[in-house]
Amino acid sequence: MKALTNVNASSFNEAAAAAQAARQQGQAVAFSGGGTDLLQQIKDGTDPADVVINLRSVADGRAIGADGAGIAIGGLVTLTELAEDPLVLSGLSAIAEAAGSVGTPQIRNVGTLAGNITQRPWCWYYRNGFNCFKAGGNECFSVNGENGQHAIYGGGPSYIVHPSDVAPALVAFDAVFQVTGPNGDREVSAEDFFVLPITNPERENSLAENELLTGVRIPNVSSNTVSTYHKIMDREAWTHAEVGVAAVIQRDGNEVQNAKIVLAGVAPIPWRIQAIEDFLAGEQISEAVAREAGEIGIQDAQPLSNNAHKLPMISSAIERAILNLAAG
Repeated sequence: MKALTNVNASSFNEAAAAAQAARQQGQAVAFSGGGTDLLQQIKDGTDPADVVINLRSVADGRAIGADGAGIAIGGLVTLTELAEDPLVLSGLSAIAEAAGSVGTPQIRNVGTLAGNITQRPWCWYYRNGFNCFKAGGNECFSVNGENGQHAIYGGGPSYIVHPSDVAPALVAFDAVFQVTGPNGDREVSAEDFFVLPITNPERENSLAENELLTGVRIPNVSSNTVSTYHKIMDREAWTHAEVGVAAVIQRDGNEVQNAKIVLAGVAPIPWRIQAIEDFLAGEQISEAVAREAGEIGIQDAQPLSNNAHKLPMISSAIERAILNLAAG
């Protein structure tokens, strides 16, 4: 493993400035909150960092608090803290459940919200040194190779799936992401933060050079909002979603007034299915309605040669998530 330079930042602005200074000297930079995946990538050579900017001492990145506009969550909040926070548990169940489903307790105790959202894909071609789109090459080896875990929505030219469990829940809650860079702070909606490979096959999000994700703001939710995150894995722990469903519903009794349905593990970005949302509006939640929603969910899927097994998983997960939100 090559020698690295460590920079301890006391604020997000200081971190962004340090990144800019390092890059001006021709050095590759990585930000580290928990570092649970970053260190492995540096060891494997898939992250070329020369300088690691340590964010652990940024005190204002670890807070969760409410104000009149909603709930603000610092980017350095750990997944365990997110899963167990009373404010999150009381009104944002899907976010707490998603955070609690990540990896193992050891990983959740260290891994951060921002790190989970911005982690790089776990495609075995990318992670094993293939010169693919994600590594700056001009080919996605999964198209004609091992693609059992790859995208069935939104793929091309790269067919990676976004690995975050928390991101789909944030999209479903209309979260706003807070970003800091050398030119100051900006906000971007969760849905606009993520970018498809057709926009830039080397990137999964809209962060500019030297920018970092510093926090998330969830607008106030109505008292009749219910939510859940349902995850299907190929083993019981320490793995990513084969399929995940974040469902957020505003409900009058059992009648759906409004719904957001966002999938994990099936697309290069958190994948929102507008057709299900339109179908559910005005419907009474029932087994038949949930089953039809699950069928709608796979109408636009385009499986590759070895990942059609995800289709019944998606339908079943959507059905289960909706039924979990029925009154009573």
